[in-house]
Amino acid sequence: MGGTFTDFVLADLSGESLSFHKEPSVPHDPSLAVEQGLASLVADRGIAPDAIELIVHGTTIGLNAIIQRRGARIALVVSKGNRDVLEIARLRLPSSYDFTEPREQPLVPRDLVFEVSARMRADGSIDTPLDPGEVADLADKLKAAGVEAVAVMLLNSYSSPDLELELGNALRAALPDLQISESSVIWPEVREYERCLVGGLNGYIQPLKSRYFDRLQERVAGLGIGAPIYITANNGGTLSLGTARARPINTILSGPAAGVVASLAVGKAAGTGQLITFDMGGTSADISVCRAGRLEFTTTTHVGDFPLIMPVANVSAIGAGGGSVLWLDAQGLLKVGPVSAGADPGPVCYGRGGEVPTVTDCYVALGIVDPDRFLGGRMKLDREAALAALGKIGEKLGLSGDDAGVATAEAGIRVASAKMATEITKLLAEAGVDPREFSLVAYGGAGPTHANYLAEEANLTSVLVPTAPGTFCALGAVLADIRRDYVRTARQMITAQGGPGWDVVETIMTELQEEAEAWIRTEGDLVGDHGFAVSFNLRYPGQADEIEIVLEDEARQGLTPARLLELFHEEHRRHYGFDEPDSPIQTSTVRVAVIGQVAPVTLPEAAAATPAPTGHRRIRHRQAWLEAPVYDRAALGPGAAISGPAVIDQADTTILVLPGWSATADRLGTLRLTRETA
Repeated sequence: MGGTFTDFVLADLSGESLSFHKEPSVPHDPSLAVEQGLASLVADRGIAPDAIELIVHGTTIGLNAIIQRRGARIALVVSKGNRDVLEIARLRLPSSYDFTEPREQPLVPRDLVFEVSARMRADGSIDTPLDPGEVADLADKLKAAGVEAVAVMLLNSYSSPDLELELGNALRAALPDLQISESSVIWPEVREYERCLVGGLNGYIQPLKSRYFDRLQERVAGLGIGAPIYITANNGGTLSLGTARARPINTILSGPAAGVVASLAVGKAAGTGQLITFDMGGTSADISVCRAGRLEFTTTTHVGDFPLIMPVANVSAIGAGGGSVLWLDAQGLLKVGPVSAGADPGPVCYGRGGEVPTVTDCYVALGIVDPDRFLGGRMKLDREAALAALGKIGEKLGLSGDDAGVATAEAGIRVASAKMATEITKLLAEAGVDPREFSLVAYGGAGPTHANYLAEEANLTSVLVPTAPGTFCALGAVLADIRRDYVRTARQMITAQGGPGWDVVETIMTELQEEAEAWIRTEGDLVGDHGFAVSFNLRYPGQADEIEIVLEDEARQGLTPARLLELFHEEHRRHYGFDEPDSPIQTSTVRVAVIGQVAPVTLPEAAAATPAPTGHRRIRHRQAWLEAPVYDRAALGPGAAISGPAVIDQADTTILVLPGWSATADRLGTLRLTRETA
């Protein structure tokens, strides 16, 4: 579900077909767009409602509520003396260079933070038990405050959830309509500020998401569809509706993760697992690096002003999308983004009142996007208006003449490309890998249009463009398995021989696996076989920074302390250029992910077709006009090959093939753009 369109992919489990549909979103009632789109899919394809076996849904409702600060009225309950946990945060200035910049507002205002005497020790034992009189008084205060949700975060509760659960259950008994989130239930990891935020954010969006899920269920049932509904998750998996209701924090960053899941499937079919995913929409471009065909995670992301320590797909967003505006800074230098023209008024070429040129206006001015064929011809664009707006920017840059707008458009594309390439170069440098080994997977409305520019700027040698890039994240949703992560803090020292620390870590792994096993059995009849992945945060004694070691199911079996040390030494050497093979290692966190398989969706093979140009288009490249043949994407069947310059049109995007590059279609119809010359 996006701000402009809600995207649908209907997968036939026989592997014979995929159907794609875009429905205009309904901002005041997002579930209405889901209902209308499902009705269209069922009616247009003659499908009986009871033939649908599963609905997988992704939405940014929770994310938008956090960013826009329009979640529930929420209270926070903490141990006595810890009332300022959100005010103090990490004692960092918002900006190291501007002492006048105000601090972000805490998630929960201080007058809604309440203290109780209950307190735990670091070893999990209870220091001060719960006082029933305090609980009764607290319940009265919460009722008088008129809050919809409560987050509970007692000091040291990461070591044991017992005291928080006792308090949460007592409040549920006193206030049955109140939604309560215990931090030790949502994410029991050390660091009270971050753990408090996880519990607080969960409660902040829970009433909103619960109401939305209720409407969604009613609308789906009204269509006669009885299939279970699963919700996409931050970690690239999916969750049952029941789990998503209880843990909406697990779903707020699911959109970018779904696109990466689909990219891995396309990359596997193309014979490569070294991928850079590139999702360029109207406002931003989301970029992720995947090595060896695996989704990579991070625990250091931010949601608005708030850090999120739960594992999420490692996706970086930069403010450079098709709607990003061109502007001049105080020194007269051309900049692109992060401000976006949005869908309304949108780019100047839309003719909806926009006056500031955008990246999309640059595509139109350079001849890449045909004004008469945008969105399959459903929307006509105004090229002259785009050129005029770009010309005004050009005049301030010292350009003049008839080509001022075109020259400004070329400059805008170069600036946007450099901005994106800088982010990719940084991510690849952090991973310690060579960009020439990676393929760029381009999707979103503007991704395939800009991909070749970005590949040249970032020194990449290969680009993959899937058959339906405009609905690619929806495809990732139906390809995803069910997944949930579990965590436990484990500050233990491990040697090659094991020792007491290894015994503790093994016990924790066993307990987390048993907890995950119990949960996966509640996720519905669609879940087939399941497996586990284990990750450790490790460091040498005395180090401040940690390295994450991830072990998939096969590597996890028969794991020994000596093997874990060996893996850490190898990764440390790759990161920093040295290791200390005789040193023990120290664990801080153990995570277990359970992955439940659902019925696999097979990507259908493309129909045979012979490529033939439908016409020619004048495009501007490197200050020269080129005659580029235009192809219909549907005519590029398996094995089809064309050389640049060329333009490939389809309903949801335009694909540019630059001079010196060629495009070849594989058996799925995925286009691979490769360099023909050095």
